[in-house]
Amino acid sequence: MAMGNGMSVGGASVGRFSRRRVLRLVGGGLTLAVLTAGAAGCREDAADGGGAGGDKPSAAGTPSGGGGREEGRGPKPAWSKSTSAQTYGDNDELVAVGGVVIASGDPLTALGAATGEERWSLQGGAVPGAPMLVGDGALYLASGKYDGAVTGHDPASGKEIWSSRLGKEYRQPRPIAADEKQVYVIAEILEADGSSRTNVIAALDSSTGKVAWSEQRDLGTMQMGIHASVKRGYLVYTDFKKNLTVRDTATGRQVWTQKTTKTTYGLFAVHQNLVIVPQGERLQAFNLSDGAEKWSMDSEHLTTFSEPNVLEGVLYIADSSRTVRAVEPKTGRKIWHSKALADAEVQVPRQFVKVGGVLYGATDLDKRGGVVALDAKTGELLWTFNDNSGDSHAWLVATDGKRVFALHGKQLHALPV
Repeated sequence: MAMGNGMSVGGASVGRFSRRRVLRLVGGGLTLAVLTAGAAGCREDAADGGGAGGDKPSAAGTPSGGGGREEGRGPKPAWSKSTSAQTYGDNDELVAVGGVVIASGDPLTALGAATGEERWSLQGGAVPGAPMLVGDGALYLASGKYDGAVTGHDPASGKEIWSSRLGKEYRQPRPIAADEKQVYVIAEILEADGSSRTNVIAALDSSTGKVAWSEQRDLGTMQMGIHASVKRGYLVYTDFKKNLTVRDTATGRQVWTQKTTKTTYGLFAVHQNLVIVPQGERLQAFNLSDGAEKWSMDSEHLTTFSEPNVLEGVLYIADSSRTVRAVEPKTGRKIWHSKALADAEVQVPRQFVKVGGVLYGATDLDKRGGVVALDAKTGELLWTFNDNSGDSHAWLVATDGKRVFALHGKQLHALPV
């Protein structure tokens, strides 16, 4: 996930956070305020304006039907649809699973991946700003009815598999991670006066929704700003208090926790026995079992790392100088680094998906933002795509292996690969 507290957005200079991060932070704050007041719903305020793409459009608009492309320009979308999306720019707000693609919104609507036709719609299906998680072929949501429920769904049909509630003593439960056995949830612990000073992390059985375990987190920790991942029996998460924590997924026992040098506003990566965390100008890899540092990498002077993505055994990461690196995640050894985005004055991607030999990245909507396609073996820039809508929302990408889905505001495009 991506969040930030800077006063300005966009750009590559030090000390600024992206529009994506600001929207996410604002969105989380708005959701918290509305839920605390007991409201029954929440809608994102209108976008704050902004120009489209670059001075020279990098792709055709939003035609239907796939087709060829001009040199350096992205393919024409196989289809483009207007959606009910309410997003704050985080990876988990667009998912492709079970033959459908779903953008977080109200109603929560699933579109057929091949055609863009509506498959199902669920009113009040998800909390804006909360993750949509996929694990073992199921979709997990924090209920948009604000009734304290976490629900599991069949993504192909939208049918509810189960609904779970931690209890009346908890507020605002939301899923943060999922694996093939459990869904991991965080919630506020209510005091007698209705306030909350602590929170709980819990595991729900992914088949039934029953609580497997729950553990109260330390005083002073926050429910908001959690980013989590599950791997090899470990639940790993960061928060806005500079905590990096690992728990045993079977029992909930805290294995270790330590302070990070920088606040982690976005996602980290977990690969095999390592957790890889961006720390401003430094990228650090820690051992999952004990937190020992295994390797580190420094960016160029006065540039900061974006969020790491491990895809098919390779770590891809960009930095604020528009350099993209491919790294061997076990050792930190550089495979390649590319200045192609800087040379083309294309903005920095922070989310990547990979299909075949092409790496697709989603950027914030700064000048010449959009979707970029890079050669996964060399980092060469192949093409860029922008719908030139002028929407100020960040871009998101997801893939089903046959198409790359690009969400921009309320517009969803299926790009053939």
